Amino acid sequence: MGQVHIRVMLTNHREEVMARLGQLTPDQVHRHETEALIDTGAVQSALPAAIANRLGLFRLKRTDAQYADGRVEEVDVTEAVTVEILGRETVITPMVLGEQILLGVLVLEGLDLMVDTLRQRLVPYQGTADQPVFRI
Repeated sequence: MGQVHIRVMLTNHREEVMARLGQLTPDQVHRHETEALIDTGAVQSALPAAIANRLGLFRLKRTDAQYADGRVEEVDVTEAVTVEILGRETVITPMVLGEQILLGVLVLEGLDLMVDTLRQRLVPYQGTADQPVFRI
């Protein structure tokens, strides 16, 4: 398993679409740039409640989250969030839990990136630095 900290831009996806449709101005779209933990041992992604609130995210449903130690907790799942890392974007529906932003392997797959644990950074998986390649 690999872990790395990286700068990310999180954007409320609903508001982003509304801005494209002219229903909001671009400055009305909630965005937050911060550091996140990429963890290849995690499948899903999670945001702290404070970050979800800052992004203006609706909680859409509840689901069970299982921690590495086996504990299970029922948590909220938000509406879609756009995650931008290294100029690449993917859309996720994160769980609300914890005190730090945790991005799992589904984000890496959506961005065509992998963790270089030796150098503690993200690198392209199948594509190149400027062009992802997605498996179908």
